[in-house]
Amino acid sequence: MSMKLKLSAVAVALAMSNLAQAAESLDEVVVTAPQSTEPLTVKTDPKKPRQPVPAHDGADYLKTIPGFSVIRKGGTDGDPVFRGMAGSRLNILLDGEQILGGCGMRMDPPTAYVFPASYDRITLLKGPQTVLYGPGNSAAAVLFERVVDRAGQVGTQAQGSLMLGSFGRNDEMLDVKTGNANYYLRAGATRTDSNDYEDGNGKAVHSAYTRWSANGAVGWTPDDNTRLEMTAARSDGHAAYADRSMDGVKFARDNVGLKLDKQHMGGTLDSVEAQVYYNYVDHVMDNYSLRTQTAMTKMVSNPDRETMGLRSVFGLAMSDTTRAKVGVDYQSNKHTLRSTMNQTTTPYELMARTEDANFRNYGVFGEATYDTSDSSRVVGGLRVDSWHAEDKRAAMLMARDANNVAYTVANPTSGQSRDKMLNSGFVRLERDMSATPATVYAGIGHTERFPDYWELISANKESLTTTSAFNTNPEKTTQLDAGLHFSEGAVSGSVSAFYSKVKDFILIQSGVVKTVPTTRTITVTRNVDATTYGAEAGMAWQLADSWKMDGSLAYVHGNNDTDGTALGQIPPLEARLGLNYDDKVWSFGGLLRAVAAQKRVAVKQGNIAGQDIGASSGFSVFSVNGGWRANKTVQVTAGVDNVFNKTYAEHISRSGAMVSGYTQTTRVNEMGRNVWMKANIEF
Repeated sequence: MSMKLKLSAVAVALAMSNLAQAAESLDEVVVTAPQSTEPLTVKTDPKKPRQPVPAHDGADYLKTIPGFSVIRKGGTDGDPVFRGMAGSRLNILLDGEQILGGCGMRMDPPTAYVFPASYDRITLLKGPQTVLYGPGNSAAAVLFERVVDRAGQVGTQAQGSLMLGSFGRNDEMLDVKTGNANYYLRAGATRTDSNDYEDGNGKAVHSAYTRWSANGAVGWTPDDNTRLEMTAARSDGHAAYADRSMDGVKFARDNVGLKLDKQHMGGTLDSVEAQVYYNYVDHVMDNYSLRTQTAMTKMVSNPDRETMGLRSVFGLAMSDTTRAKVGVDYQSNKHTLRSTMNQTTTPYELMARTEDANFRNYGVFGEATYDTSDSSRVVGGLRVDSWHAEDKRAAMLMARDANNVAYTVANPTSGQSRDKMLNSGFVRLERDMSATPATVYAGIGHTERFPDYWELISANKESLTTTSAFNTNPEKTTQLDAGLHFSEGAVSGSVSAFYSKVKDFILIQSGVVKTVPTTRTITVTRNVDATTYGAEAGMAWQLADSWKMDGSLAYVHGNNDTDGTALGQIPPLEARLGLNYDDKVWSFGGLLRAVAAQKRVAVKQGNIAGQDIGASSGFSVFSVNGGWRANKTVQVTAGVDNVFNKTYAEHISRSGAMVSGYTQTTRVNEMGRNVWMKANIEF
């Protein structure tokens, strides 16, 4: 018996040793923040488990990066906010493609059509410190990317995940790749489903959703440096909203794209990238499919948007010390709408679509890096954009005010168009320190952003002086960025800070009473001057071989200089602190998220996604997680978000609406205690 026990003990020890060797790197649960290792750049793997469990959309995944917040509307499809900036100040690109939503009230921001688990990498580029990724990204550019590696495409590989959680939450993801040295095929699918969640008080929030996506790609790689790829994607679903009188019952997206990538050509022209794409979004919202109908009529609104674009970038090896990228891009989009106040007698599917706006932009850009020494470099770029926009609305508009009272108003810009040439540029100095293992940087950037559809047209936006906002001035941002990255021994971290002056900041203000041509309460678009400044910081400390502590801090301050008030929709100070154990087989950890009160507010002022409701109190939320990697192919993680079932809402979240059968709240409350488990499989 003693011998058997000894043999068993040896077997267990050998098995644990094999597991430890097989699990070369247990994927950590992202709890505080992805680590930033390059100036103004943060990269994260969206396939990694993370806590708190995000909704299956782009916005909630971005929320794990310091400086990001989400405007909550329901269980999914929130609007991302970075450094207090939302909407088109934040450029979202899907494998280099731009996608724009259709809903005039931002029910479907671009991130609503992003299914992060189907991508390999998310990259955040802070501030107006690049000109390569489209116009107007004054706050940041976010790249959702799929990675293709010719050496790794031979054979068949698959990756899948399954997650189960409280409130009926279940997510499924499958990504399959197969190929040889010259060709590859990739196909993926995601699905997510959730019932209404409950806040910490046990009150149900109107938030149930089901979303799915499918994507595929076929590629030709005749050598290590050449790739020609054709892609296609489809997605759809429905989602309930706690902040309005309608829900989203259709979020259909169709996409096709073609991309050429040629690298390491060996001459002055060292690389060529070219792509063309088409995105079509068909969105439907109504007041009866996902909620108990209390209104007398069945209302339906069916906007759509067609977006086409192309981009070509040429890499230049100008000398041993100078590298550059120059290119052109183009994007056009057309928005149409059809709606009915009586779906029973007038089905919206039988109605003709009416175009209300279209936009077109041509961009020319160049960005270069010059190595002044082995440890110093200068990075800079210039961009010129030619914009064209048309107001396709009728001369007389039917609308409803804040009290849902119908009115008719003349549109003085009906049939008008406008053209604008806008400029952007930046320069940044970077230096690797010799005395300490750190990199410091400082840069200044300027970008001019053309007003978007939601600022000019959506919901019949007006200015303070006329009944149309179509002639709102472009926004001009000049910003200083500075920071450092360091890594020495067991400690690593980064700090980034910014100071921004915005001329003609585009402010959205609700609750404005106008008496001409009739008394009504409306939302207007107006230009003001603004100042914002703030910082993000992150640090990781390897306490021992298996123990690590990490934390992050994010702060932003905004002033409306024209009105002498606070700038609306500025999130409060936020800190995260995590402690994790990881022996490459087992892991466990905890996260404390603390958010300060926000007393600096501008009631009824903000952006296209939301306006300030009032001051908010601070809160703290504690979560725990654990994980086990059985071998190289299987990893299981589990956790409890909001362990103490705290009732809280984000400061910038939307107002809770009166929905039959639900308790109305000041803001849309966040989820209470959530227990979840996720399995990742690779083979």
